[in-house]
Amino acid sequence: MSKEEMTKKHFVGDATADASLGDVNGSVEVPTNGSFWRKLWAFSGPGALVAVGYMDPGNWVTSVAGGANYHYTLLSVVLVSSLIAMMLQYMAGKLGMVKREDLAQATRARTSKSGGFVLWIMTELALIATDIAEVIGGAIALHLLFGWSMIASVLTTAFDVILLLLLMRFGFRKIEAIVITLILTILFIFGYLVVSSNPDIVAMLGGYVPQLQAVSTHAPKGVDSPLLMTLGIVGATVMPHNLYLHSSVAQTRKINRENKAELKEAVRFMTWDSNIQLTLAFVVNSLLLILGASLFFGHGDSVGTFGQMYTALSDSTVAGAIASPVLSTLFAVALLASGQNSTITGTLTGEVVMAGFLRLKIPMWARRMITRGLALAPVIAFTLMYGGDEAKLDTLLINSQVFLSIALPFAMAPLILFTSSKKVMGEDFVNPKWMTILAWLVFIVLTGLNIQLVVQIISNWL
Repeated sequence: MSKEEMTKKHFVGDATADASLGDVNGSVEVPTNGSFWRKLWAFSGPGALVAVGYMDPGNWVTSVAGGANYHYTLLSVVLVSSLIAMMLQYMAGKLGMVKREDLAQATRARTSKSGGFVLWIMTELALIATDIAEVIGGAIALHLLFGWSMIASVLTTAFDVILLLLLMRFGFRKIEAIVITLILTILFIFGYLVVSSNPDIVAMLGGYVPQLQAVSTHAPKGVDSPLLMTLGIVGATVMPHNLYLHSSVAQTRKINRENKAELKEAVRFMTWDSNIQLTLAFVVNSLLLILGASLFFGHGDSVGTFGQMYTALSDSTVAGAIASPVLSTLFAVALLASGQNSTITGTLTGEVVMAGFLRLKIPMWARRMITRGLALAPVIAFTLMYGGDEAKLDTLLINSQVFLSIALPFAMAPLILFTSSKKVMGEDFVNPKWMTILAWLVFIVLTGLNIQLVVQIISNWL
């Protein structure tokens, strides 16, 4: 066997016939020499697209409500969730770079037809749950800022996919730049809101220490249990669709995968990019919960919806002396930025999943229109059914985040299995033993908590 054949066998693996996100796959040039910072800048971007999913509107209600109901206790859940996310996104990005397959393609190629179909259905449901949060968040932001009816605001979000199609014509780096700008906007607004709220620093730092109360099933009357809030935060933070997205967008960098050293360096910079962006997401999620704890603790029943949060920020009886219409407007602007960001990445992920699992041979624009339509349909139906009642939409949003937590193990298991296999990844890129063990432990714990949650929900029904 020649040296070139050995290289291909051990470091690259067989790529699928259809490249993931084919119109942008391998479209971004990266330098082969230069300083660390120059290379990091070239690889920066995919991590931002992934981080968007960790600070989307689905996080807002769960995190703010978590702080309003249980003070700083659930900050430890935000921290642990973020660390789990870093590990899983590293695996996802590495899979895409090394195998030149996204997670959907890898799963479809290595499972039976029936097994792949079941995983596709679960993934599509998770994507719909993700998009529900994005559509609701964006629609409510438009409603709050401009006074539009809820159904008009929901229908307006359908044009996001047209915006994405236009942006794709200008190159993937433009999309990444817009996403990063919106992330920094959200970070600045919530940083300002939290500093203005004057949080208890000692109590806040203590909240990052894990406590058993975070997984308790006992709760005051009319308030969700800590376990339900915890799984809602996990589901809103560690999102299954991001594993599919990262394994795809990591392939947008043009690298020589037949060169072992260059591929290793690419994986290293992908990890830097991912962890830096996920750290920003961790800060934003912490700020959301801290805002709920410092401004709204004891008023959990007054901030259960986006509209109530918007109103509370200008109500001195809830937010105190800092209450101001300016704070309310900033909140709505940040919500709109979050919703717009998330729809971009959600639509891309829908295309990755549909193409990877079903291998559909349809135009890119048609794929994007279909995946966006699948997400809009249930929100439009729900809005019409309840006459645009925001409280009902927010309930739908919270439940969608809990479902994401339940769906997460179905994406985690294949990812851990593939990246822990020497046969799939090769000797040089397989997960280290400690990471494999830790990942399976996380999988077992999350699955156990989900089973406990399902039992609790069924008991409440009965």
